[in-house]
Amino acid sequence: MKDPYPCVSPEHISSLKPGEIFVFGSNLQGMHAGGAARVAYEKFGAVMGQGVGLQGQSYAIPTMQGGVETIRPYVDQFTDFARQHPELKFLVTRIGCGIAGFRDSEIAPLFCEARKLDNVWLPKTFWDCLGNI
Repeated sequence: MKDPYPCVSPEHISSLKPGEIFVFGSNLQGMHAGGAARVAYEKFGAVMGQGVGLQGQSYAIPTMQGGVETIRPYVDQFTDFARQHPELKFLVTRIGCGIAGFRDSEIAPLFCEARKLDNVWLPKTFWDCLGNI
C-alpha cells in the first residue's frame, strides 16, 4: 500500500544527497554529544557550540531548554528558513523525541505550517499525529 503522506523522511539517515539537509534536535549550547545531534556532528557538518540553525548539511532545532512551548519559536524559525530555501530538501528527524523525552504527539503539532512545504519531509510518526489536526 502506498504511504498516504507525501514527504516522509527516512527513519534512519546515514547519507545525504547534495541539497539535502538533516534536521535534528539540539541543545542551545550546541553540545552535539548524543542521538541525532551526534550523527549531525559526525556525518553532516554540525558545529560544536552552535545549537541553532544551518550548519553544513544539517539544521539544529533546540529541544532541551524547557517545555514544548520553548521549542515552538525555533520550529517557526526553521519553517521560515525552509520557505526561503525551496532549493533545499529538509529531512526532519524525530526532534525532541529521544534524549529530550517528548512524545511525537507533543512535537508534531509544532510542524503544522512546515508540513505545507514541499521541501520539508517529516517522520512518519509526526505525519500520523498531524493527520488528526
